[in-house]
Formats: sequence, structure tokens, C-alpha cells
Amino acid sequence: MMLAFVGLVLTTVALTHAQPETGSITGHVRLATRIRSPLPANVYPSRSIGRHDAPAAPEIRNVVVYLKDVVFRGALPTAKAELYQRNESFVPHVLAITRGSTVEFPNDDPFFHNVFSLSSAAKFNLGRYPRGQTRAWKFTKPGLVKVFCDIHSHMNASILVLDHPYFAIPAVDGTFELPEVPAGEYTVVGWHERVGERTASIRVEAGRPTSIDLTVPVEDAR
Repeated sequence: MMLAFVGLVLTTVALTHAQPETGSITGHVRLATRIRSPLPANVYPSRSIGRHDAPAAPEIRNVVVYLKDVVFRGALPTAKAELYQRNESFVPHVLAITRGSTVEFPNDDPFFHNVFSLSSAAKFNLGRYPRGQTRAWKFTKPGLVKVFCDIHSHMNASILVLDHPYFAIPAVDGTFELPEVPAGEYTVVGWHERVGERTASIRVEAGRPTSIDLTVPVEDAR
């Protein structure tokens, strides 16, 4: 009888420790208005050549949802991402990556492009290169990196470099998910380059999904 009791206790302890210590955050981002034209980059006088009339991605895809002021423990996962130069635009216009990740910048246009940034989180200039070639940069500091082309002044993109993996770009319908978030209290951010951060508080419970809706009041740029 005693052995059976001890076995029951050990099983109970094992099951207790097997309980997940993380939960997930799901939600929906709604734009209060919609930007109808690309955001201009007026760093240099216009020197545009060729065509840049490709359809723009839905504005919701220029939003990044992430957790603010998170201390991530363990090895930060990194990845390789691509930011294309296509139809005199950077595609996608907004990219979110973890610190230590590498971004490649393939040139898909039939003329030269350049990629450079003067941002505090990353200062670089990849030079000019033709169609079919690519250059890459490893982002080693967190922060917002604005990317430009010194040949086509209207070309610009934003790369958000984060110190943790709890971020997502919403789907076209505005839905998003942040999986495997440690249980605790958090501030969820909906970020857009025009309006900055819009925040909300949330509590994540172990083994359970938590839902939240965010509204980002993006101004109309007509």
C-alpha cells in the first residue's frame, strides 16, 4: 500500500512539472484608416528612373506586433530574411527580425540599385549592384533601421530588430499569433512607422491562449 502511495505521489509531481510554462497570444489588429499611397522618403531630391507602379501590399502588412521590454533568456534564434528591390520598391516594405539575423537584398530590377542606412542601430552602405546580384548585412543591435537607395530617393523600408522572438506581422485579415510566451504580465505593442507604438496590457497564463485586439490609428496619406 505504501509503495502504491509513493508511486501516486511521484506521478503527481511529475505531471505537475510537465505542465507547460508558456501560453500564447492571439489577436486582431484593426487600422483606424488606411494609407492609400506609399510613404515618401524625402532624404534626397527625386532622381527616379524606370517604373514603380507595382501594387502596394495591404497596409496591415506594415504593422509589427511585439512584446515590449522583454528579457529573453537562452540562445536568441536567428534567421536569414530577404528584402527585395523590385519595381523600384523594397519588398516587403516592413520587416521584423531578431538581433543577429541576416537580411539579403536581391536586385530584381533591370538597372542598378543601392542599399544603405544611417540608423543608429545599423550604419552601412552596400554599394551599387545590378540585376541578379544580392548583398547582405547582419544586424547586431536592436532598434529601428531605415533603409534607402541612393539612386531612387522614393525607395525606403523599415527593419525592426528585436531582442526576443515574440513578434509577428499580422495576416491580411489582421490576425496574429505569438506562440510559446512565458507566463506573466506584458505590454503588447502594435507598431506602424507613421504613428509609432500603440500599446495594451495583457496577462499570459501557462497552457492557455490569451486574446487581444489592437487598433492602430493610421492617418490617411492622400
